[in-house]
Amino acid sequence: MKEAKFKNYNDLPLMLSVPDLTEALGISRAGAYELVKRKDFPALHLGKRVLVPKEELIAWIKENTSRTG
Repeated sequence: MKEAKFKNYNDLPLMLSVPDLTEALGISRAGAYELVKRKDFPALHLGKRVLVPKEELIAWIKENTSRTG
């Protein structure tokens, strides 16, 4: 089994690339590209490069996590 590159939020780089995002969220590359195309997702598009600020990703996760109970 492959060991996780990122074990917690502190391990994330300040700006995540799409490959970083796939590792951090445990999703496919195609899923990561779908995510960064969403209007409500905090992706920074610089030419062909896509970066996601760590703090914005954390905030987005917190806002989009459903809490039940």
